[in-house]
Amino acid sequence: MSAPLRALLVCGGKYHDFDFARVELLKLLGENPDVRTRVAEDYANLAALRDADFLVTYTCDVRASEEQQRALAGFVEAGGRWLALHGTNSVMDFTRNGVACPRTHALLMQTLGSQFLAHPPIGRFRVHVAKPEHPLLAGLADFDVEDELYLCEYHGENEALLETRFTGETPGFVEKSWPVDAPRLVVYLRRVGRGAVLYNTLGHCRGRHDMRPIMDVYPRVERCAWNEPVYYELLRRGLAWAASPQ
Repeated sequence: MSAPLRALLVCGGKYHDFDFARVELLKLLGENPDVRTRVAEDYANLAALRDADFLVTYTCDVRASEEQQRALAGFVEAGGRWLALHGTNSVMDFTRNGVACPRTHALLMQTLGSQFLAHPPIGRFRVHVAKPEHPLLAGLADFDVEDELYLCEYHGENEALLETRFTGETPGFVEKSWPVDAPRLVVYLRRVGRGAVLYNTLGHCRGRHDMRPIMDVYPRVERCAWNEPVYYELLRRGLAWAASPQ
């Protein structure tokens, strides 16, 4: 009888509806009868990381300590697979000049292959299948989605799977001017040592009470890509990839 696959889901942080995202991801993880999942809000439980066969993260502004960054990098370098979602690559400070994304946590960002810097207001944009021949994208076509279009600083060699384009302004962020028409990676694959990171920037969600203490009640509930069947297809494929042996 085969042993179960051990997943670690880290889901927590700021400014997002982590209750919603956590339940949705656990339902998807539960579709595989061989997967058993531990859940955490941050990276403090290094014993759970050491025991995990694969890692899934949906976070925002969760700041890993130096020890935790080394453990995450070591997990992937040793052959682990990490499905990183949405704001996992974010570090944000709210300042009088807007949201600043300081260049801290260098090892975490190098391992992930990117750091979030800004996004324009939530809106619809076209997502292009950059590698239609890739097994993770088999049968998928270009699609439109309403979400946060992530603008990032990239590190190292990232294989673009899905991408989009953007030029313009990002009101509310310190780095607000984006004049260069360059591909913006929506989903990419990054090899790290014997392991790999699959990063999917889509999946913003926010409820009415998720912007505290900045505001008591947020005026609307946002689900963005979670409203789209294609996003769940990408999540299922990402989870299957993460749970697969090297």
